[in-house]
Parts: sequence; structure tokens; C-alpha cells
Amino acid sequence: MSTTHDGGIAVSDRPTPGDGLSAADLAAKYGLAVSGARPGLIQYVRQLWGRRHFILAFSQAKLTAQYSQAKLGQLWQVVTPLLNAAVYYLIFGLILQANKGLSHDVYIPFLVTGVFVFTFTQSSVMAGVRAISGNLGLVRALHFPRASLPVSFALQQLQQLLFSMIVLFVVAIGFGSYPGLSWLLIVPVLFLQFLFNTGLALIVARMGAKTPDLAQLMPFIMRTWMYASGVMFSISTMLAGRPEWIARVLQANPAAVYMDLMRFALIDGYGASNLPPHVWAIAVFWAVATALGGFVYFWKAEERYGRG
Repeated sequence: MSTTHDGGIAVSDRPTPGDGLSAADLAAKYGLAVSGARPGLIQYVRQLWGRRHFILAFSQAKLTAQYSQAKLGQLWQVVTPLLNAAVYYLIFGLILQANKGLSHDVYIPFLVTGVFVFTFTQSSVMAGVRAISGNLGLVRALHFPRASLPVSFALQQLQQLLFSMIVLFVVAIGFGSYPGLSWLLIVPVLFLQFLFNTGLALIVARMGAKTPDLAQLMPFIMRTWMYASGVMFSISTMLAGRPEWIARVLQANPAAVYMDLMRFALIDGYGASNLPPHVWAIAVFWAVATALGGFVYFWKAEERYGRG
């Protein structure tokens, strides 16, 4: 390879067609990489951890802006699930008598807890499915690990639930369930559910990025899931007389598992007999399997987000 001199300053070696180097060889020689190429999984985790401050700030900004145009502002975080619980109590508690096997003092906190906990998962999924397709400007303009978006949306919903937990505590105490050692279980339950919700948000984020119409279908899927998870009624009581495996399958679905554990922690009259066998093992399995599986599934398509 020849070297020329311009004004006494040597110009660095330049590849010429005669060098016989391929594009891959040239890229390796000069440290070039494909723009937007997917990093290795470990490197991707490091990049995501490096953006942790952005993830937290982004989730807080979204939470603040969510009800910025409403007069009640952040109070809607609590009012909305409470109104839903009131409607469900009117229809299922009073009209359909879905509170079979549960006393009045247990059923109302049972229902409110179910609504709040399921809303946590529902909102994480609904936000996750639009995480990429609803933020294409950000995705196309800046280089960052795309998993930051669905993770931040799941974190936003966790912060919203923590704010709403104050009302949940008031309801539980108002119906005779006072703070005790069992309330300490709230922390691991929320942690496991957050892991599960984050994995689910990552899964639907990739699916929603490829098929934006999924966001229109998701409310119907979530409504079906809610009715199958025992938000408004006790699954074991409602299915009494049916084959036991049906109740076991419904009780093992993750939404029902996290609701039951939260009810067990908060409500004095909701004892261990209301929980399915090996409930903690099931909760850990759903959290770990969904979080890890969702993360890998999302990472596999990292280089395709925002293109096409």
C-alpha cells in the first residue's frame, strides 16, 4: 500500500482495490461495526443497566404526564380502580351473588385487592404493547437498548400501584384486617409480580412492534383473562362440584396466583386453605420464566425495532 505526502505531512495508509481485502476484513481492520447490530446478551444487559437512570426518569415522567390534563390529576390512579371495584361489587357481589363462601367483611377487600393487583398486570401489558410502536420517534432518533422502554413502562405501573396501595391498606383495615406479620409478604409478592409483568411487557412489546393492530385486540384478551382469574369471585368456591383439575388450572394462572398471595397477605379471613398447592413455587416460576424468556425474546429482535 503506497503512502503519499501532502505538505510534508504523511497521509495514513489507505486501502485500495489492489489490496484484495474484503469488506469484512476492512471492517475488522479499522474497528468498524454494522450500524444497529444486536449486541451480545451479556453486553446488552450491561447497556441496559447503564441506562437505569434513564429508565427511572422516563417512567416517572410518564407517570406524571398520564393525568396531567385531568383536574383530579394523580388521584385518578386510585379513583379508577376503586370505581371499577364498585361496579364489580354492584354486579357480581349484589346482583349475581358471586361472594359465595366469603363473608361481607372479607369479600369487599377481596374484590378491591383483586382489582388493584390485576390492574397492575393489565396496565403493564397495555403499556408494553405500545412501547415500541408508540415511541418510534425516540427509537429512530436515539441509540439505546430498546428494552429500556417496556421495562420503564412496567416500572411506571409499579409506582402507580405503590401509590394506590395506601387506599388498599385503608380498605383492608376498614373491614377488620389490621397490619400484622403477614403484611410483610406484600414485598416479595409485588417483586415477583413486577418481574412477571416486565417479562410480559417485553413479549408484547416485540409483538406489538411487528403488529401494531395487536394493541386493539389486547383489551379483549385482558378482559377474558380477568374473568378467568377470579378477580370478582373465589375460583375454588365457584367451581365446587366440577372436576378439581379445572379449578387447579385456573388457580395456577399467574394473575390468580399473585392476587391470591396478596389477599392472603392482607386479609385476615383469607387463609392458606384458599391457596392452591405450592403457590409460592408457582409464583417464582412464573416470575423467573417470564422475565428471562421475555428478555431473551425481546433481545432477539433488537436490531429490527424502528425499521420498516
